[in-house]
Amino acid sequence: MYSLALKCLISLSTIILLGLIIAYHAREVQLFVIDNGADDWRIAMTMERAEADLDMVLSVPMFLRLYLIARVMLLHSKLFTDASSRSIGALNKVHFNTRFVMKTLMTICPGTVLLVFSISLWIIAAWTVRVCERYHDAQDVTSNFLGAMWLISITFLSIGYGDMVPHTYCGKGVCLLTGIMGAGCTALVVAVVARKLELTKAEKHVHNFMMDTQLTKRIKNAAANVLRETWLIYKHTKLMKKIDHSRVRKHQRKFLQAIHQLRSVKMEQRKLSDQANTLVDLSKMQSVMYELMSELNDRSEDLERQMLSLERRVEQLTAGFSALPAHLSATLSAQHAALVHLLQERDAKALSPVTPAPLLTPAPAPVPTTTVQATTSKPPAEDSPNTSTSSC
Repeated sequence: MYSLALKCLISLSTIILLGLIIAYHAREVQLFVIDNGADDWRIAMTMERAEADLDMVLSVPMFLRLYLIARVMLLHSKLFTDASSRSIGALNKVHFNTRFVMKTLMTICPGTVLLVFSISLWIIAAWTVRVCERYHDAQDVTSNFLGAMWLISITFLSIGYGDMVPHTYCGKGVCLLTGIMGAGCTALVVAVVARKLELTKAEKHVHNFMMDTQLTKRIKNAAANVLRETWLIYKHTKLMKKIDHSRVRKHQRKFLQAIHQLRSVKMEQRKLSDQANTLVDLSKMQSVMYELMSELNDRSEDLERQMLSLERRVEQLTAGFSALPAHLSATLSAQHAALVHLLQERDAKALSPVTPAPLLTPAPAPVPTTTVQATTSKPPAEDSPNTSTSSC
């Protein structure tokens, strides 16, 4: 869909440009006829003019087909032909188009891409300037290809010696576009060179470790100098019988210099630690964040399970509390009925007469008479009130 739209746009722009070129030369022929007082417009049509028109008409559509180079790069790219890469890009919502392929090429081989682009622009712009300037003055230096290449090179590099200049509007426009593209290419070259000269992560870690070691040694030396000057000041002011004020002032100055040096080294070490903190590996940070997120998810799931168990227990307690009044009333009624039954039995026992138990006749045995009388003559205490106690 996009390719068809681009082709239609190029065809339409080609037709419009051809129409404008024809209209421009038609106006030029009319002006030539008016200036020379000619009656026939065919007088102004010379072979030189026709050749110029033919060159311009053939050159304009040729440069509009430059988009085919980008299309070939896209279709023959390994990223575009690899099904796994395209599926991964589709999952991440990355479109495999010409811009993406150019970005990957600039990341993989930026120097080669810039070199090819600069040389192609140099040759195309030089050819265009030669076509534009060759019919203005055949003896001019810009009318040949080498002179046009020199003009484009000094314009592309923003030098501008001024030894040659374009004379036509076409040549001036091409030089203007060349200067703009040269500034952009220069900025890209500077960015690529800066990225190539930048230290890698491992090199940065090694450099920071070495600098930290050196700063630690300097801090120890500065602290030792502070202690030494402090001891010397104390020695020359407290332990010496005769105080030498010049030497005391000398050691005081050295003491202040040592303190200043210690503070400056500590500041450098703080800056180095801040710079080292910015060198955290992104992949390591992502893994740590992934572990934290997974741990948080596990904790949230455990919390949800605990909340569900608490809800079930609360529901059970609510059901038990709702059934508690009925259970209490049933228990109290049962205990009341049992108590009433016990009281009735007690009253019935208290009101009923007690019948004496039959006496057991012992078997004949050689037992003394006193013992038999003592065991047979004592009745129970709750028996009849008429029982005699004389036998006791």
